[in-house]
Amino acid sequence: MIYGYARVSTTGQMKDGNSLEHQEKRLIDAGAKEIIKEGYTGTTSNRPQFQELLSKLKEGDTLVVTKLDRFARSTIQGATIVQNLIDKGIKVNILNMGVLDNTPGSKLIRNIFFAFAEYERDMIVERTQEGKAVARTKDGFKEGRPKKYTIEQLDHAMELLNKHSYTQVEKMTKISKATLVREKRKRKKLE
Repeated sequence: MIYGYARVSTTGQMKDGNSLEHQEKRLIDAGAKEIIKEGYTGTTSNRPQFQELLSKLKEGDTLVVTKLDRFARSTIQGATIVQNLIDKGIKVNILNMGVLDNTPGSKLIRNIFFAFAEYERDMIVERTQEGKAVARTKDGFKEGRPKKYTIEQLDHAMELLNKHSYTQVEKMTKISKATLVREKRKRKKLE
């Protein structure tokens, strides 16, 4: 059986050449009979659909992906997964690299490409960190997500909780019960 695996991690990828539709077409052209698709980060191998696919693969099967970065982002992760599959008698066909097997030439190519994928990921992280460092130097910068509710809104909600249930206050203020509970706990610790 020839299985295809397609993955996107951002909405931007859904629009460019990495879209699920684009990947699916290439996988079908490469002979994939069943294609597993998911939207999940490539920095972890604990992707639900990917794990399900790995459990389906058996000796004689082929796993096809369009590009290396759809499969794994680190040398260690990628080499481990590929080696485990090859050891089980499963071929791995990365369309922009070729079929990976246990030959010395294939091992060399595999390690070089996985190293480049890890380098690319490290460069993305570095650029993100540089962007955050620049942002921190600007007036008014606050780390993390902006606060959804003002102190006044939360004060009002806490006052309402003295006479009303969480559900009632949630309906009145449009502040979720989880947020109300967290805020109440936070204020209790400060007392």
